[in-house]
Amino acid sequence: MSTIRAVSATGAGGLLVAALALTGGPAQAAEPGPAAGAAAAGAYKERTDTLPAERLTAEQRRLLAEKSAAAKGAAQQSVARGDVGAAAIVSSGAVQQSQINSYYCGPATLVITQSARDEVGNRSQTQAGSELRTNSSGTAWYGINANVPNPTGYPIPDVLNHRLPGAGYVPKALPYTPSATDKANFRDHIVHNTSGDYAIAGNAWEVVGGPHLVGHPNREIFHWVSIDGHSDDGARTVQYRDPVGGVPTSVISWAGSVPRTATISSDTITTIMGGRGYVW
Repeated sequence: MSTIRAVSATGAGGLLVAALALTGGPAQAAEPGPAAGAAAAGAYKERTDTLPAERLTAEQRRLLAEKSAAAKGAAQQSVARGDVGAAAIVSSGAVQQSQINSYYCGPATLVITQSARDEVGNRSQTQAGSELRTNSSGTAWYGINANVPNPTGYPIPDVLNHRLPGAGYVPKALPYTPSATDKANFRDHIVHNTSGDYAIAGNAWEVVGGPHLVGHPNREIFHWVSIDGHSDDGARTVQYRDPVGGVPTSVISWAGSVPRTATISSDTITTIMGGRGYVW
């Protein structure tokens, strides 16, 4: 785990335009857009979602309850004492990889998230994609059985747990419009994972007019990122590694504006993950 000093807390702005489904130091997002934009984005997601009903296994329900209890209040316990005006990013040290094609954000996020534990980079995205059963539609949040023993229908946590025995990764679904409680829980969860030297795999659903990840255009985008750090001011800001960063514009036309590592308001990224969720 590492700590980077003097990073200010910022958020992501709501922008305006079209639709595409794409399944050094940290860059910072713009200030958050109005709450009405987030509510409209949630309403759009609820109206258009085609994901089948999700079901957790009994073991996943048990683990989710156990981890949530262990993480409760972790964000407030992380608040720095005597560090006025200079919030630090505490990071588990994931190693960013650029995705190898336009729909491999899932495999790239998986190997980035795995690297937070052991800081090993350059793992094969092709192998990860095979285990995740990624195809040209991307990597599923839910509904696809991973190519590992005893799959649950959630490929990212299943493959992470297969590769990191004992990690106890579990999916945390979010409503289309996450509540204040959902946002507080996420802050606790990123602090909990970072303190154990683990990252979170976040499944973003960006929509026109809603908040976006740093450098992303105002389009509809399904995307995986690895969240590997938080500010020590109660996790009001998180750090994430974006696999679009470093991708040639011949592969993803808007990749040139996307940083490999960025910071964003924790509340904003929770809103962006609304309708899908995160793996922690």
